[in-house]
Amino acid sequence: MAVVHSDAGHLPAPEKLVSIPRLMGAYYTEFPDTNSPDQLVSFGTSGHRGSAFLHSFNEEHVYAISQAVCDYRKQKGIDGPLFLGMDTHALSEAAFRSALEVLVANEVTVCIAPKGHFTMTPAVSHAILSWNAGKTTGLADGIVITPSHNPPQDGGFKYNPPHGGPADTDVTSWIQTRANEYLKDGNRAVKITNLSSARKSRFVSEHDFIGQYVDDLPRVLDMDCIRSAGLHVGVDPLGGASLAFFEAIAERYKLDLTIVNREVDPTFRFVPCDKDGKIRMDCSSPYAMAGLLKMKDSFTLSFGCDPDSDRHGIVTEKGLMNPNHFLACAAFYLFRSRTRWPKGCGIGKTLVTTGLIDRVAASLGRPLVEVPVGFKWFVPYMHSARCGMGCEESAGASFLCFDASPWSTDKDGPIMCLLACEMMAREGRSPSEIYADLTEKFGEPIYQRLDAPADSRTKSILKSITKSSIHMETLGGSPIVSIETEASGNNAPIGGVKVQTKNGWFAVRPSGTEAICKLYTECFTTNDELTAIQKDALSFMDDLLRT
Repeated sequence: MAVVHSDAGHLPAPEKLVSIPRLMGAYYTEFPDTNSPDQLVSFGTSGHRGSAFLHSFNEEHVYAISQAVCDYRKQKGIDGPLFLGMDTHALSEAAFRSALEVLVANEVTVCIAPKGHFTMTPAVSHAILSWNAGKTTGLADGIVITPSHNPPQDGGFKYNPPHGGPADTDVTSWIQTRANEYLKDGNRAVKITNLSSARKSRFVSEHDFIGQYVDDLPRVLDMDCIRSAGLHVGVDPLGGASLAFFEAIAERYKLDLTIVNREVDPTFRFVPCDKDGKIRMDCSSPYAMAGLLKMKDSFTLSFGCDPDSDRHGIVTEKGLMNPNHFLACAAFYLFRSRTRWPKGCGIGKTLVTTGLIDRVAASLGRPLVEVPVGFKWFVPYMHSARCGMGCEESAGASFLCFDASPWSTDKDGPIMCLLACEMMAREGRSPSEIYADLTEKFGEPIYQRLDAPADSRTKSILKSITKSSIHMETLGGSPIVSIETEASGNNAPIGGVKVQTKNGWFAVRPSGTEAICKLYTECFTTNDELTAIQKDALSFMDDLLRT
């Protein structure tokens, strides 16, 4: 078991805070070494991420990626507006400016938030889908400048094509390759204009992301029911982009909603340290959410989002819900309440999300669609209503509108938070109480993820593993019922392996953003069996890496 840092759950000491002037200096004046793979553009599960201090997210990277996106748009004939958003990380605003200089120089029509407002990832996805609805030409796409819940010194760049969700691997590989070609040539072929000219350009216009998102909420949630229930709700935006959105939601729908922390500061000095002692704005972590947890008894229900608001954290009378637990409750509730969804509409989950959802799906007579890690895999299923909900164990999910049209094809923290309110308003009980009922019916899962260092060789072995190379017959003392190196829902490679018994499983895969491999384990029996599953999984890994 990993040791919890002594600073976990406590506000960071001044010496832990990032120096914003130093960070900005590094962003604008330091350059990547293009002979170092760690300093090139690399799109992981969701975009390129890095830090200016490590020469992995500097202005040169943003210039190169932005030009590559312009080239991709031109190649694919994407000529509608590009919705450009940013979260509250310090590097996000700097990168936003750099991207705008390139986009305008390439004569791309760019829609930005007014008055420098921050923009949630799901609001960009929703804007793209709203613009493209019913169109076959002049389609829009988008960019979100965000490293998600990563520490304050990090930056990130995500591209969302016209389908509104995260770009798939073919697209990101193309953009990554083209961007690195520009970097290695000193960005000499990148088109750039100055920021002042860009902002005044006819190619830039303001878009009311907040108004559009907030006004459209009754399409996806029963806002009248939520208001009528009179729930006293607490919200911690964790210094992120959701702050202004929740303010507008409370005002527009007359909700008894209290924002417990309105601070926005790129040092994130008001966010308690995470398990490892680092500042990380992870709304699924009880340590980062310690401030809101102390207030839980003051509210009927409370919740938070990460800086770009694509993740959710739900706090009930029992405390912070495990993301897997809430996702199972959400699936159970949605597929009983959304009566206009097609009968063949299934429940989508990544293969490392709890097996409790499998049991919920079976009880409701709904197809289960299991895909590899990454929300991008749900995009075609949500566009076609083959999935009513897509979710992943890292507290990310979205779901369809009442009429089965897509609301967002990217993860959406606020609608998941507000769904918890709707569930409580309609069911008359908290999500924790609903979860307790589910475990009575289907069994209570015990879930744990372990991380281990992984070099390039380890990652390569995991990605190339085949079923024929796996000779296990039992796991944790029980017969194995399936071994998968491709996801059952779409036959896409896992990049690792998942091994299942009747009541338990493990999956192992390399991280797309860190030098680690992730071992996920779950069972529906006892802690002893979970330990046995973990022991067998670790033995399997040792044998695999010795070959």
